Amino acid sequence: MTTVFVTVGTTRFDELIESVTSSEVTQILKARGYGRLVLQVGRGTLVPDADSCADLSVEAFRFKDSIAEDMRRADLVISHAGAGSCLEALSAGKPLLVVVNDKLMDNHQLELARQLHMDDHLLYCTCCTLAETLKNMDLSVLQPFPPGQPKNFANFLDKALGVK
Repeated sequence: MTTVFVTVGTTRFDELIESVTSSEVTQILKARGYGRLVLQVGRGTLVPDADSCADLSVEAFRFKDSIAEDMRRADLVISHAGAGSCLEALSAGKPLLVVVNDKLMDNHQLELARQLHMDDHLLYCTCCTLAETLKNMDLSVLQPFPPGQPKNFANFLDKALGVK
């Protein structure tokens, strides 16, 4: 079954969980061929039950030791704009739609999402524009995120710290 994995990381982002489980959004997801919604709800107060969405099967949990398997099984990842969650999804090679929490002060998440979008690695929106973004999204425009180069980074650190 085609799966959407939604993650809020370690935060509380009930607005995203409410938006993604709304009848408008679940109908759009179903129309796009998705049949399963897996929700990592973090510290939020909203934990939808298995039959909370008429259009999709739903599984929800707060935390796991690792969400790598959930990402691996997903056909689409919808994530908050935390750097760790974004990089994990992009490194897994999954199409990523980032939902920026526009209620946050000093929103560095918007800057990250905007830059990764300009580089064609992800799509982004807010909870208010989620339904419209899902309806019109074209995942074929997304480019793979280049793998990290730890040796280059280590050399940079060595040079910066005067080790070499």
